Amino acid sequence: MVKLIARLQVKPGQEEFVAEALKELAGPSRAEAGCIRYEPCRAKEDPAALLVLEEWESQEALDAHMATPHFQAFVGKIGEALAGPPSLEFIEPL
Repeated sequence: MVKLIARLQVKPGQEEFVAEALKELAGPSRAEAGCIRYEPCRAKEDPAALLVLEEWESQEALDAHMATPHFQAFVGKIGEALAGPPSLEFIEPL
């Protein structure tokens, strides 16, 4: 299993635009083979920090997700609204 937190730091004034795009991405992503969890969130202390809690059955499932047309469309749509490149933090249970 692959677990990660994807962090998107958004430019001021773009928070709701990116949040809506993340909500639109969530449905098709959850329907993908290998998706266990796909939960968009916002950091309470920083409204410009949008996060996605993700769990995938395998690295192959995550790689397939990143190659889907809906994910690629999302990346193209929000690119200019981000303050920098997204970061992926891979996590594991203790």
